[in-house]
Amino acid sequence: MTLQLPIDIRGAGRSTKGYCTPKEDTLVQRMCIPPNRVLPIIFLPGIMGSNLRLSAARQSQLEKSNNVAWRPDRLGEMWSYLNATPARRQQLLDPKHTEVDSFAADSSTGDRAESSKERHQLPKIEVDIDIAGGSPLLVADPPTVMGRRTIQDKTRSRGWSEIYFGSYKAVLEKCEQALNTSPDTNDWSEIIGFDPIIWGAIPEQRLAPLTKAEFLAATANCYFPVHAMGYNWLRSNAESAKVLKDRIESLVDRYTACGYRCEKVIIVTHSMGGMVARALVDPAIGGLANKILGVVHGAMPATGAPAAYKRMRCGFEEQLWGFHPAPKILGNTGDEVTAVMGNSAGGLQLLPSKSYGNGWLRVRQGGVLFEQLPRNGDPYEEIYKLKNIWYGLLKEEWLNPASFKKAGISYTCGLLDEARSFHDAIAGTYHDCTFAHYGADEGRPSWEHITWHLSRNVRNSDWRKLVIASDSRQGKLVLQTRGSPAGQDTEVVAATLAHSQGAGDETVPLRSADHQMQSGKLLGIFKQSGYEHQSSYGAKQVLNATLYCIVRIAQTMKWGE
Repeated sequence: MTLQLPIDIRGAGRSTKGYCTPKEDTLVQRMCIPPNRVLPIIFLPGIMGSNLRLSAARQSQLEKSNNVAWRPDRLGEMWSYLNATPARRQQLLDPKHTEVDSFAADSSTGDRAESSKERHQLPKIEVDIDIAGGSPLLVADPPTVMGRRTIQDKTRSRGWSEIYFGSYKAVLEKCEQALNTSPDTNDWSEIIGFDPIIWGAIPEQRLAPLTKAEFLAATANCYFPVHAMGYNWLRSNAESAKVLKDRIESLVDRYTACGYRCEKVIIVTHSMGGMVARALVDPAIGGLANKILGVVHGAMPATGAPAAYKRMRCGFEEQLWGFHPAPKILGNTGDEVTAVMGNSAGGLQLLPSKSYGNGWLRVRQGGVLFEQLPRNGDPYEEIYKLKNIWYGLLKEEWLNPASFKKAGISYTCGLLDEARSFHDAIAGTYHDCTFAHYGADEGRPSWEHITWHLSRNVRNSDWRKLVIASDSRQGKLVLQTRGSPAGQDTEVVAATLAHSQGAGDETVPLRSADHQMQSGKLLGIFKQSGYEHQSSYGAKQVLNATLYCIVRIAQTMKWGE
């Protein structure tokens, strides 16, 4: 019999305190020295996946009882968006008056009745790791440890409460549990020894099954704590990358200061988070490739998504499968979405880039195709920055309902120029050790292209010169000729947005996601089906593919080099 002594985790498990006992007590006091290597997993969420809070000034201006700007896990509060005017939405989700709602014991919630700890309290964490003697993982500290921290305390410090936990709970918990336990547990029972093709691995790459020996070698003497890092998705992804660079470097330094060997991190992303990660890697933006061992991208709009155009013109669509309130809350109609995204550098960076290609915006009448735009590889000038053109992206009267001094068409066009520069910068940027999984589901049409259908031919004027007489804000327009000659009837034509088409995940079309495969730079690609965009990390094949990829990345780690 032995008595296991508690270790001081903050000293990398290299110190403990024994007990004085009577001479008759011959029980051996033992200290287990845990692994001293740490390879953090950092999860970057998608757009709308990071919680945001308001500045004190904007909270006061809006007469809110707290400073919550965006926290989709608090459904009761988020429902208030359903009745919010476009002007109030613009004020609530203003990039200049919002920041990530990260946890700090002394941070303000804007509500005297709610502490920061209470706001960041998560539901029960379903992680059960049996690590003798403690660890830097999600294990409650022994009762005798000074400054003892619970699992909840650790999730808050890991950033789990600063992202949309209801959407990302499964991937955070699964990675923490599986990567820090035995390969003989149920977490690996459907991964080790299985052909990756069953999770959608493309046959051409011939990814080999993961063996138990490979898992043990890749994870030996190493902890894999899972962190989440939110970012202000309303601001430019380039700016977010620079902020996250500092956070990642600080995290590595903190582990090192505690006595651990921590040299690199592994990044796992969802949607827009993938664009942020590519900016992190890009030498001209984040320049952090040397601190990143590898990246796993999930559901990334690699070259943008036409759904961003559709939603700014017509609002968020009803989902085919299940329901996630966040998108609809952000905007049920085009004017509601434009009031936010038209003033958001990050939101506009989700629009299709040059790399998406030509011809994705179409105008038809019956069986006749009138136009396919862009023609010349420049969607910014040919679509996005058009003024007073009925099929353009921007409706000037929707851009600034809150009457901000610097908002409006010129300001938004400046943000579009910024989007162009960002798209060009990361167009060919991928980390050398990158894997990806994404939806390729024919049953989940994903706006591969946008088509406006005209109800009839236009006799007396070019269809391009029609002007909007009325707009349902959900994809139905009434157009008319502009300034018809005296005595000549004004022509009226209806324009209707066609239904979504093209394989994908209901948001990111395969045409965009496949850019990762076409780049020839990725080590492993999984093309999957059976899930909706926001729910992707709740799907078993996604979680299995993610764990497989993380271990393959961990295999490349050369400690001390």
